[in-house]
Amino acid sequence: MKTGLFVSQRACRCALAFTLTEVVVAVLVVAIVFVSLYAGIIFSFGVTKSEREDLRATQVMLQQMEGIRLFNWHQITDTNLNPPEFYERYFPGSAGVPPSGLTYTGNVVVGPVTLSPTTTYATNIQQLTVTVQWSSDGVPHTRSINTYIARDGIQNYVYTY
Repeated sequence: MKTGLFVSQRACRCALAFTLTEVVVAVLVVAIVFVSLYAGIIFSFGVTKSEREDLRATQVMLQQMEGIRLFNWHQITDTNLNPPEFYERYFPGSAGVPPSGLTYTGNVVVGPVTLSPTTTYATNIQQLTVTVQWSSDGVPHTRSINTYIARDGIQNYVYTY
């Protein structure tokens, strides 16, 4: 009797064990899941880096436009005060820390506005375009922003009734 019981317990243990094929399939599934997870993490880091660079480009453009906003009508076209080309770093630096990271190259263009139909105040308005360019991982990027500048401020050109 003892021998029969021993044999049935042994058969039961063999039935509970995994086969080599099941182990290989499980390892393959786990490997695919980990590779997919790793690829997703790498992709998310790349997207985050790209978005940070784009956000910094927007900050550089707005910083330049805010400085120009303080000029009067005659200072806008003065290239000594408003240079047509400027450079800004990704990290501008702080006390004791030098600037580092990507270099953004910016262009400022102030020119006449072409309105259709022609209006009497077209000579009193200028169009300001600030463009920022940079290269990240060998891929060139460009962002641009436009606005209009009125000689006497916008309050004289808003229709009131």
